[in-house]
Amino acid sequence: MSTAAVASKGLEGIVATTSSICWIDGEAGVLSYRGIDIHELAQKSTFEETCYLLWYGKLPTKFELDAFKKELAESRQLPPQIITLLRSVPKTASPMEVLRTAVSLLSIYDADEKDSSREANLRKAFRLTSRIPMIVALFDRIRQEKLLFEAKKDLSHAANFLYMLNGELPSETMTRAFDIALILHADHELNASTFAARVIAATLSDMHSAITGAIGALKGPLHGGANEATMHLLYAIEDSGQDPVEYVKQMLADKKKIMGFGHRVYHTEDPRATHLRRMSEELGRDAGNTYYFDMSRKIEEYIKAEKKLNANVDFYSASTYTTLGIAIDLFTPIFAVSRISGWAAHVIEQHGDNRLIRPRADYTGPTYPAPYVPIDQRK
Repeated sequence: MSTAAVASKGLEGIVATTSSICWIDGEAGVLSYRGIDIHELAQKSTFEETCYLLWYGKLPTKFELDAFKKELAESRQLPPQIITLLRSVPKTASPMEVLRTAVSLLSIYDADEKDSSREANLRKAFRLTSRIPMIVALFDRIRQEKLLFEAKKDLSHAANFLYMLNGELPSETMTRAFDIALILHADHELNASTFAARVIAATLSDMHSAITGAIGALKGPLHGGANEATMHLLYAIEDSGQDPVEYVKQMLADKKKIMGFGHRVYHTEDPRATHLRRMSEELGRDAGNTYYFDMSRKIEEYIKAEKKLNANVDFYSASTYTTLGIAIDLFTPIFAVSRISGWAAHVIEQHGDNRLIRPRADYTGPTYPAPYVPIDQRK
């Protein structure tokens, strides 16, 4: 009934805004941040340098990068009220629920809470990017009643998270693998959580509100849960003792979906999967156990041959994270550990050139004017 242009379901194919942060070519399998190909960043960059690129629009000089890393490290501290929250919530709580609540609470103790200038938003970006991984690691140790570890400011962002999570210094292979994983997940244009963050920011709400909303969107299984489902599948195959291909064949025969394959945007291989596949294999070899990688590879080859579907970013991130000692229900929070860099960049961009995001809906209800029926005449 609307006279406005009608969008496809789920806004598929609709261009909702302009942005200089991320460019994707789904047909060619291209992902780039500020025009730099993701393969170059994964091979040559670090998460800290990638953050700088996303927030400032250019690669940093050595002096700029050193200053950036120092500020990020100095931001590794949590208000005591957040630690109290992490200790007080039920140990059975979902880590994503805890993260969402903790980030919302952080705003109350942020000196820049009511300031949405670019300078204040950058300060918030530093704090949130440093604190989100701390929240994830500390809650995981609290719920297991393990000793908590202070952040180490002399470690990289990736190494410090693994140290706080596992209680020991990670190997060079583990650190680099996780660093690359953070780079690969840092941004992905207007995915559901990023769009949610921009919609909230467009009301001129604060960054913490926007990031809390983004985390809420990421919590949904259609956005952030595919790698969890993939690892559950690998564990189920392991427990069954069956050949992985035969197990997957039966799933397909039973009309069950195999998570970690296909993508809404990419019609060729997800460029992030290229690196995660290699990382999964390297980590397995370094740990002396390639079992989950080998199983994943067999499943991937079968699905590609049988269904013509490529593995996406989630498929190999499952075995990668498991080899790093990360619990399954932390996979999605770790998505947030990385994606906060992209979310922050989008909030800053939205506030820099803002217009309230207010689309229309195509009305499909009763024809206007529908009569008002008095209550004593209603059936």
